[in-house]
Amino acid sequence: MPVLASVLAAVLVMQFAGFYASLAFWILSLLLAVIFRDPDRDVPAVPLAIVCPADGRVSSISMMHDPYLDRPAIRVVIQMNAYGVYSTRSPVDGKVLDPPNIPPGVPHGVWLRTNEGDDIVLVMNRGRLHSTPRCYVRIGDRVGQGQRCGFIRLGGQVDLYLPESSRTLVTAGDWVQGGSDVIAKLIH
Repeated sequence: MPVLASVLAAVLVMQFAGFYASLAFWILSLLLAVIFRDPDRDVPAVPLAIVCPADGRVSSISMMHDPYLDRPAIRVVIQMNAYGVYSTRSPVDGKVLDPPNIPPGVPHGVWLRTNEGDDIVLVMNRGRLHSTPRCYVRIGDRVGQGQRCGFIRLGGQVDLYLPESSRTLVTAGDWVQGGSDVIAKLIH
């Protein structure tokens, strides 16, 4: 919507005031088109794979307590690139459930249960300008692996809580691409 509005403004200014007067609006339109781009991604066909939910850099991987499902878990933290794609994607195929525990002051997490019964929690944290993440999926929805499920303006941080038996395939510092890079595998 912001891209469309800026293009419309550029066309109107160009019609009434000329090309040079509209140049700033065309530059703004180009900038917004880059910021709000959302390319399609090829989701790998790897059994029991967990794909990266967002473009960015893996900032940490640690064993910790999952506050949403009250269990030990592997937490993978991905810091989104401020100039990258802002869409978040589902790391697995599964059903969206309502987390039983939502700790005070903690962002709302999306609980996904795979067909095999594995539980993964995706947490979208606020962006650099404290913009509120938008979540496109609702409780009861079925989502496909790599499907767009949210948006965080100007980047943010995405946390994944994985079953403790999962095997991570990335390390802190790795750059990853949402929807196409496998970051972990579920072990059965």
